[in-house]
Parts: sequence; C-alpha cells; structure tokens
Amino acid sequence: MPRFLSRISIVFILKRLLIAIPTLFAVITVAFFMMRAAPGGPFSMDRKLEPAIEQQILAKYGLDRPLHEQYVDYLSDVVRLDFGPSLRNKDRTVSELIAEGLPVSAMIGGLAMALAFIVGGGLGIIAGLRQNSALDYTLMGFATLGISVPSYVVGPVAALIFGVWFPIFSAGGLDIGFTFWERMTPYALTLPVITLSLYYIAGISRIMRGSMIEAMRSNHIRTARSKGASERDVVLKHALPIAVLPLISYIGPASVGVVTGSLVIERVFSLPGIGSFFIEGALNRDYTLVMGVVVLFATLILLMNLIADVLYAILDPRVKY
Repeated sequence: MPRFLSRISIVFILKRLLIAIPTLFAVITVAFFMMRAAPGGPFSMDRKLEPAIEQQILAKYGLDRPLHEQYVDYLSDVVRLDFGPSLRNKDRTVSELIAEGLPVSAMIGGLAMALAFIVGGGLGIIAGLRQNSALDYTLMGFATLGISVPSYVVGPVAALIFGVWFPIFSAGGLDIGFTFWERMTPYALTLPVITLSLYYIAGISRIMRGSMIEAMRSNHIRTARSKGASERDVVLKHALPIAVLPLISYIGPASVGVVTGSLVIERVFSLPGIGSFFIEGALNRDYTLVMGVVVLFATLILLMNLIADVLYAILDPRVKY
C-alpha cells in the first residue's frame, strides 16, 4: 500500500461523507424557503392570466399545494437526482439545462484555475525567495492590483481592447461549431479565461509568497542545508511540499467558484454557462432551476473540501487521520 494511503483513514473519509449529508440537507432547506419567501413567482412576470388558467398552471407544477408538502416532494425528488422541470424554460428539465451549461463553465473555470495555479504559484515562489527585493515589491504590487480591480471592470475593458479595437480574440460568445470542442477554441476562450484567472492569480501569489517565506525559515530547511543539500533541492524537495499546503486549503473552495464559472464573466462575454442559467433563474423566479444549481454548488464545495483534506495527508507526512 502506498505510504500516503496508509496515512488516510477510510473511517475519516466516511465520516466526512456522512457529515456532508446533513450539511447538504441544511443548504437545500434554507435555499428552498428563501426562494419561496422572495416576492413574486415564476409566472408573475407574464401577462395577466385568467384565474382559471393560472390555477391550472400552478396545479401542473404542484405550486398550489401547501409549502411543506412541496418541500417534502422536492427532497424526495432530489434523493433520486431528479431536479424537476424548469418553470420558465418550456419543455426543458433542470438536469438538461445543467448538463448544457456545466461543460462550458467547467472548461473555462478549469483552464482559469490551472492558469492561476501555475502563474500565481510561480510568482509567489519567486517573490518569497526574493523577499523585500525590488522584484518582490513589484510582483506583490501587481497582485494587490489584481485583487483590487474587479472582474466586471477587467472583462469589458479587455473585450473592448482585444476584441474590438484590436480583434485578436472574440469579444463575446462562442465560435459556431458542430460539436462542443469545435466551439471551445482559443479565439473564444482566451479573454474569459484570463479575466477569470486574474483575481485568483493575485490571491494565490500572495498566499504562496507568505507560505514560502515561512517554509524557508523552518528548522528542517536548516537541517537540509547543513547536510549539504543544494539550494535547488532545498526549495523543490523540502520547502515547496510544505509551502503548498496553505494553497491547497484555498484552492479547494476556490475551484468550485471558478470551475462552475463566474457569474460576471459569463454575462460579460455572453457565455452559455451554468452561471448565466442561475442568474436568469433567480430573476425569473425559476425555483427548480435555482435549487438545482444550488445543490450542485453545495455538493462540489463539500467534495472539494474533502479532496483538500486528503491532499494534506499526501503532501505532509506529519498529517495523520
């Protein structure tokens, strides 16, 4: 059995999964009643319907029943992974809409997270090894700027400059293609991916810098140097595995937000991702669509947190479960 597997308790993983069940239940409960408490309804924005017709529509979707009965029915459907029909997208189920939008958001978010991890981690390592130098101040200055400037400012400016004035990349939308992969081209993806990753590059670089500085001052680094280890081995083999640990706890929850797609980025670049469906569902009071996305988000957060805990045991031999 690999060493890291021997440090990971199956009981621990099972306990985390069992804890996730009531957590997910609480999220569903709060979201369900908050959606119902909001003013308006899924059909209140349409033209005024005849009372008899409106009653038939509400009965079709079970919205005329007492709220506690709707809640129990929804929970029983979620257990069967049935999120119901969309109330505003005719003849479409929530599962179909999620299946349509999730690949787009996952592609953009996955590329953005990979870019942020590589670039931000590399900049943080360089800044940490050159603490208080001009290079350190310059890199951290750009990192502060990246955190301070919101994506809804960067996105339109980038689309205007590189999509309109200098049409190097697409200013919005996806390429016309017959398959998913034909549509997801560098021409269409570059600006959304870079815009989405800037904030995370800045955050990762700052975390990695502080963690690298702390790791380079630890006792085991001095021990490695006293044994004659080269500076390259000290950084890559001894300092880096420990310095990356705080980054793992950050990347876990952050990956959920970035992989499922930024709501702002998808709106700015007119991308048919899951974030766009969520916004439209919230504005149109599409209860089932909003609830389906909330359940997906909550499940991914719980899963990524579990993966982050397991990675701790893989990277740090001092961690035991």
